[in-house]
Amino acid sequence: MSLQLRIALVMIGFALVSSVDASAARAQQKALTNDQKQIVDTVNTILTAFRTDNAAKLKSVISPDFYIFDGGTRFNGEALMALIKAQHVAGKDYEWNVTEPDVHISYNTAWIAYVNDGSITDASGRRNQHWLESAFLQKTGSIWKVLFMHSTPVPKQPQENRK
Repeated sequence: MSLQLRIALVMIGFALVSSVDASAARAQQKALTNDQKQIVDTVNTILTAFRTDNAAKLKSVISPDFYIFDGGTRFNGEALMALIKAQHVAGKDYEWNVTEPDVHISYNTAWIAYVNDGSITDASGRRNQHWLESAFLQKTGSIWKVLFMHSTPVPKQPQENRK
């Protein structure tokens, strides 16, 4: 057997073991606690509010001094809602989904990091898009509210780098 063939077989073996390990790790992830579920639900409520232009829903889950860094700009809730509404009027539709949530709680504060797996649809068609996002929350009584968020789009791979 040639050296190149042996190297190729070893590489395939490593790839198979890595994919099995990743699948097993996902399957073994701990179930979310009730507070962790509430935090994920709170972030999903924000995404639903933006998707449906629902300012009242947004205000129900953000603090009065909420802001987000998105696209290199700082927005408060009202400013971002206005921007997204304008995008909807211009014919853009967004799909956002919290995936792979990593939630950490310390007393009445928490942070969540997640992959926002979604798409942008406009006259040119639908483009899948992923964002790396995080949020900082505070619990008052039994309600989690978002004080801060950050969103960074994951760059698309150039055609020549795709396999």
